[in-house]
Amino acid sequence: MWQELYDAAIKFQKSRTISPFIDAGGVAAAILTKKGNIYVGVCIDTASTLGICAERNAIANMITNGESQIDKIVAVMPDGRVGSPCGACREYMMQLDKNSGEIEVLLDLESKKTVKLKELIPDWWGISRFLE
Repeated sequence: MWQELYDAAIKFQKSRTISPFIDAGGVAAAILTKKGNIYVGVCIDTASTLGICAERNAIANMITNGESQIDKIVAVMPDGRVGSPCGACREYMMQLDKNSGEIEVLLDLESKKTVKLKELIPDWWGISRFLE
Protein backbone atom coordinates (compact mmCIF):
# COMPACT_ATOMS: atom_id res chain seq x y z
CA MET A 1 0.00 0.00 0.00
CA TRP A 2 2.85 2.41 0.75
CA GLN A 3 4.17 2.16 -2.80
CA GLU A 4 0.68 2.86 -4.15
CA LEU A 5 0.37 5.96 -1.97
CA TYR A 6 3.86 7.12 -2.93
CA ASP A 7 3.06 6.65 -6.62
CA ALA A 8 -0.21 8.58 -6.24
CA ALA A 9 1.66 11.51 -4.70
CA ILE A 10 4.48 11.46 -7.26
CA LYS A 11 1.94 11.58 -10.07
CA PHE A 12 1.00 15.12 -9.03
CA GLN A 13 4.37 16.32 -7.78
CA LYS A 14 5.66 18.84 -10.27
CA SER A 15 7.28 22.00 -9.00
CA ARG A 16 5.86 24.96 -10.88
CA THR A 17 5.46 28.71 -10.63
CA ILE A 18 1.85 29.84 -10.64
CA SER A 19 2.56 33.57 -10.42
CA PRO A 20 5.33 35.85 -9.12
CA PHE A 21 3.88 35.18 -5.67
CA ILE A 22 2.99 31.48 -5.74
CA ASP A 23 4.95 28.27 -6.29
CA ALA A 24 3.28 24.88 -6.12
CA GLY A 25 3.93 21.17 -6.34
CA GLY A 26 7.36 20.87 -4.75
CA VAL A 27 5.94 18.56 -2.12
CA ALA A 28 3.10 16.10 -2.73
CA ALA A 29 1.13 13.99 -0.29
CA ALA A 30 -1.28 11.08 -0.47
CA ILE A 31 -3.60 9.78 2.22
CA LEU A 32 -5.48 6.52 2.53
CA THR A 33 -8.77 6.89 4.35
CA LYS A 34 -10.41 4.38 6.66
CA LYS A 35 -12.89 3.74 3.81
CA GLY A 36 -10.01 2.77 1.50
CA ASN A 37 -9.95 5.86 -0.71
CA ILE A 38 -6.81 7.75 -1.72
CA TYR A 39 -6.66 11.54 -1.84
CA VAL A 40 -3.70 13.64 -2.94
CA GLY A 41 -2.55 17.20 -2.59
CA VAL A 42 0.44 19.38 -3.38
CA CYS A 43 1.97 22.22 -1.44
CA ILE A 44 1.09 25.75 -2.46
CA ASP A 45 3.69 28.24 -1.24
CA THR A 46 2.83 31.94 -1.28
CA ALA A 47 4.73 35.14 -0.64
CA SER A 48 2.25 36.11 2.08
CA THR A 49 2.44 32.83 4.08
CA LEU A 50 -1.15 32.00 3.15
CA GLY A 51 -0.07 28.80 1.43
CA ILE A 52 -0.93 25.26 2.35
CA CYS A 53 1.14 22.13 2.86
CA ALA A 54 0.59 19.13 0.62
CA GLU A 55 -0.73 17.07 3.53
CA ARG A 56 -3.39 19.61 4.46
CA ASN A 57 -4.29 20.02 0.80
CA ALA A 58 -4.83 16.24 0.54
CA ILE A 59 -6.92 16.36 3.73
CA ALA A 60 -9.01 19.20 2.29
CA ASN A 61 -9.60 17.04 -0.78
CA MET A 62 -10.68 14.17 1.50
CA ILE A 63 -13.06 16.40 3.47
CA THR A 64 -14.46 17.87 0.25
CA ASN A 65 -15.31 14.31 -0.75
CA GLY A 66 -17.15 13.61 2.51
CA GLU A 67 -14.55 11.72 4.53
CA SER A 68 -12.66 12.63 7.69
CA GLN A 69 -10.75 9.57 8.93
CA ILE A 70 -7.20 8.89 7.78
CA ASP A 71 -5.52 5.50 7.96
CA LYS A 72 -2.13 6.26 6.34
CA ILE A 73 -0.28 9.28 4.99
CA VAL A 74 2.86 9.80 2.92
CA ALA A 75 4.55 13.07 2.01
CA VAL A 76 7.08 13.21 -0.82
CA MET A 77 9.75 15.89 -0.63
CA PRO A 78 11.19 17.70 -3.67
CA ASP A 79 14.10 15.24 -3.88
CA GLY A 80 11.73 12.26 -4.04
CA ARG A 81 12.39 11.07 -0.51
CA VAL A 82 9.60 10.63 2.02
CA GLY A 83 9.33 13.22 4.78
CA SER A 84 7.50 13.66 8.04
CA PRO A 85 4.58 16.14 8.23
CA CYS A 86 5.30 19.54 9.75
CA GLY A 87 3.90 20.55 13.13
CA ALA A 88 0.92 22.36 11.64
CA CYS A 89 -0.06 19.27 9.63
CA ARG A 90 0.36 17.03 12.66
CA GLU A 91 -1.92 19.28 14.69
CA TYR A 92 -4.47 19.46 11.87
CA MET A 93 -4.62 15.67 11.62
CA MET A 94 -4.96 15.24 15.39
CA GLN A 95 -8.02 17.48 15.38
CA LEU A 96 -9.83 15.39 12.75
CA ASP A 97 -10.87 12.42 14.86
CA LYS A 98 -10.47 10.96 18.35
CA ASN A 99 -8.46 8.09 16.83
CA SER A 100 -6.15 10.26 14.72
CA GLY A 101 -3.19 9.35 16.92
CA GLU A 102 -3.30 5.95 15.22
CA ILE A 103 -2.65 7.39 11.73
CA GLU A 104 0.39 5.67 10.21
CA VAL A 105 3.00 8.06 8.82
CA LEU A 106 5.58 6.71 6.38
CA LEU A 107 9.12 7.80 7.27
CA ASP A 108 11.09 5.71 4.77
CA LEU A 109 9.78 4.07 1.61
CA GLU A 110 12.58 1.56 1.14
CA SER A 111 12.46 0.11 4.66
CA LYS A 112 8.70 0.83 5.04
CA LYS A 113 9.51 2.45 8.39
CA THR A 114 6.41 4.05 9.88
CA VAL A 115 5.40 5.87 13.01
CA LYS A 116 2.01 6.55 14.57
CA LEU A 117 0.97 10.20 14.59
CA LYS A 118 0.66 10.12 18.39
CA GLU A 119 4.39 9.41 18.55
CA LEU A 120 5.09 12.61 16.58
CA ILE A 121 2.81 14.70 18.76
CA PRO A 122 2.86 13.11 22.24
CA ASP A 123 0.70 14.36 25.10
CA TRP A 124 -1.55 16.15 22.65
CA TRP A 125 -3.42 19.00 24.32
CA GLY A 126 -6.84 18.35 22.76
CA ILE A 127 -7.61 14.72 23.59
CA SER A 128 -9.91 15.67 26.49
CA ARG A 129 -12.35 17.37 24.11
CA PHE A 130 -12.95 14.06 22.36
CA LEU A 131 -13.69 12.45 25.71
CA GLU A 132 -16.41 14.96 26.70
